Amino acid sequence: MKTAAIALAAVGLLAAGAASASERVSDLDYMKASRCKGIATALGSDATALDAFLKVQGQSRQGVVIERGEQEMIRGKREASKAELKDRTGAELSGPCMAYVGEGKDMAAARSPAREP
Repeated sequence: MKTAAIALAAVGLLAAGAASASERVSDLDYMKASRCKGIATALGSDATALDAFLKVQGQSRQGVVIERGEQEMIRGKREASKAELKDRTGAELSGPCMAYVGEGKDMAAARSPAREP
């Protein structure tokens, strides 16, 4: 029974089109990208590329990681909306967050361990 459940889960992941191990970023990077999306949204920046990145990367994540990512997004929005933190969050958006946008996402995948339990 346990073997059948594992096999079924593996087939489900394949059918969902999960990213290959070389393209998958760590759970921590997924959460950082979620924070970046929150910052971009609060600052009125285009978050389309971050949305696409999170959609692809979220396909193979456990529910707890996705939930934590949502919390980080909310935290990023809250911090970016505070006047005293706008400079810092703006610098974060134009700096580290660029690793998850466009070709930069390949850099994030390259610097992160691809395999997590």
